[in-house]
Amino acid sequence: MLFMSLIESTLLNFFQQYPQCPIVIAYSGGVDSQVLLHALASLKQQQAINNDVSVCHVNHGLSKNARKWQQFAHQQCMQLKLPLAVFEVNVQAKPQQSLEALARDARYHALRRSSPDNALIVTGHHSDDQSETFLLALKRGSGLKGLSAMAQVSQLNPQHLNQLLVRPLLKLTRKDITDYAKKHNLTWIEDESNQDTSFDRNFLRHQIMPLLTERWPSMLSTISRSAEHCREGQTLLTELAQQDLTLCQLSPDTLSVVELLILSKARFNNVVRYFLQCQQCLMPSSEQLEQVHQQLLAQEDKSPAVKVGDHWLRRFKEVLYFTPDFSDISSWQTVLNDNLSDEQTVQLPDGLGVLDFVQESSGAGSSKHGPSKHGQSKHSPSKHCTVSHHYKILAPQQNEKISIRFAHENPTCLPDYRQKNRPLKKVLQELAIPPWQRKRIPFLYYNEVLVAALGHFICQEYLGQEESSLINVHWIK
Repeated sequence: MLFMSLIESTLLNFFQQYPQCPIVIAYSGGVDSQVLLHALASLKQQQAINNDVSVCHVNHGLSKNARKWQQFAHQQCMQLKLPLAVFEVNVQAKPQQSLEALARDARYHALRRSSPDNALIVTGHHSDDQSETFLLALKRGSGLKGLSAMAQVSQLNPQHLNQLLVRPLLKLTRKDITDYAKKHNLTWIEDESNQDTSFDRNFLRHQIMPLLTERWPSMLSTISRSAEHCREGQTLLTELAQQDLTLCQLSPDTLSVVELLILSKARFNNVVRYFLQCQQCLMPSSEQLEQVHQQLLAQEDKSPAVKVGDHWLRRFKEVLYFTPDFSDISSWQTVLNDNLSDEQTVQLPDGLGVLDFVQESSGAGSSKHGPSKHGQSKHSPSKHCTVSHHYKILAPQQNEKISIRFAHENPTCLPDYRQKNRPLKKVLQELAIPPWQRKRIPFLYYNEVLVAALGHFICQEYLGQEESSLINVHWIK
C-alpha cells in the first residue's frame, strides 16, 4: 500500500471501527470537505476501506454563488466517481435564532433524509472549529452541554439510533487540512461570507484565535481537553436526569409536580432540561427554569404556564404538562348540510383531526360508544392518528341545524353519566379537564341546544336508542 498522509491514516483508523456502515460525506466544496472528499475517495480507490461512499451537497440558497457551488460539487464527484445527492433548502430568518444555526439545522435535516438508517454522516470539522464552538458557547453562558462543543461521534436523529454524525478529523488542525490540500493541488470554494466578521464565528476565527494561539501555541489542544472534561460531566448529569425522570414522568408529556418538588433546585433544572431535550424542544434559559419552579408552588386552584421555545409547560393540579402553542379557536364553528344520507366530514382546526357524520337507518341497533358496523369512517387510522371516539347520537329533527363549535354560554346539561343537571363549566371542572383543553372540546349543537361534548359525554336526551333514527359521529385525531 502507498504511503498514507496524516489525513488518510486518521480516516482509515477511524472507519476501521465501522467496516459495514455506508459513508455519506457532507460536502460543501470548502477546503475542509474537499480534503475529506479527496482523502476518502483515495482510500476507496486503494481498497483500504470497503464501505460504500456517497456524497451529499446542500444548497442553502443564501449566496448568489450557491448554484455555482452546486455545479462544482457535481464536477468533483464526477471526477472521483462518487455518487452525489443534492438538496435545495429554503432557510428563512427567525427571531431569536441565528441564521447560521437555522442553516445548520436545515443542512442536517437534509443529510438525515439522504442517508440510510445505519449511515455514518461525515463532516470535516477539525480542532480549530472545536475551539471556536467552545468559545461561542462560553460567550453565550452555556452549561456543560454547550461547553462540550462537538463530539467525534453523536446521534444525528433520535428516531434512527444507528445513524451517526461523525467527525473523524476533530483532533487535527486547520493547518493539517490546508497542508494536504496544497500537497495534492486541490481546488475548493471560498465562501465570501467566511470573511464577514459580523458573524461571531468569523470574528473569533480571524481576530481572536490568532492572538490566543500566538500567546499560547497549545491553545487548541487545551480547549479540546476542556471540552472533553465538560462532555464527561454532562454524561454524568444525563445519567442522573434519566434516573430522576423515571421517578417524575407520568406519561410521555407529563411530569409529577410532587416528585419534581422533592428534588434539589439543581436536579430539578437538570431533569426538566433533559425532559425538554427528549421532546426535541429548545432549551430553556435559567430564568425560564426559575419561572417554572415558582409556578409549581402556585395555589392549587391556579393553572400557571411558562412558554419555552414553541411550546408551553403548564401546571394543572399536581401535574406539569408539556403542550404545543395552541391557537385560539374559540370563534371557530361550522354548520353541517341538512342531508346526512351521505357521509359528511368536518376538518377541525389546529390539528384536532376530523369528524365524520353519517345517518344510520332506524332499528339498526345502537351502542353509546361501541364501534358501529354502519357509517365507518373513510379516514383509516395511521401511526400518526388514533380513533378517539365513536358515538351513536339521536338524529336531529328535520328543522334542526347541526353545528360544531368550541365556545359555549355555559348551558345547563345532563351528561350521560350523571343523575342531575349541572352547568357545563362545572361539569368540565368535575371531569378534571385542564383549562386549556376545555377550550379545545368540539361541542355538538342542534340549533342552540347542546347535544354532546365530544370526547367526554353525550347529553342524556340525545343518547341513541333502539328503533330511533341515529347518526354516527366518528372522531379521528
